[in-house]
Amino acid sequence: MVWRAAVICTVLAAGCSVGAAAERSPDGVWMRDDGNARVRIAPCGSKLCATNLWIKDTSKGEEVGDRLVMSLGRKSDTELDGTAYDPKRDKTYAITVIVGSNSLTMRGCILGGLLCKDVNWTPVK
Repeated sequence: MVWRAAVICTVLAAGCSVGAAAERSPDGVWMRDDGNARVRIAPCGSKLCATNLWIKDTSKGEEVGDRLVMSLGRKSDTELDGTAYDPKRDKTYAITVIVGSNSLTMRGCILGGLLCKDVNWTPVK
């Protein structure tokens, strides 16, 4: 389940505003490091949504159009944290997003942080 959250995710935002120029934004199209998913992270209402644009292997239940709705606050110029809601599975996860200069790392956790999974993403150009 954490995998699915991190997969779709790609994640962020109720408090995720673009403030200072040094703040990195997760907005854009990202490819998961295993090559199985491509997502678009973009505003959706007052939050940020990660929506699957392409899935190579759908056998684990991932589908094009699945989305993760994120409510995140900025922790630093490169890190956001908060929650991610998966409406398809009716699950909420704790999430941390670290935006690098050419990468995105998402950590999704359940059970109060006892079970976590990191997923790395690269920008699609």
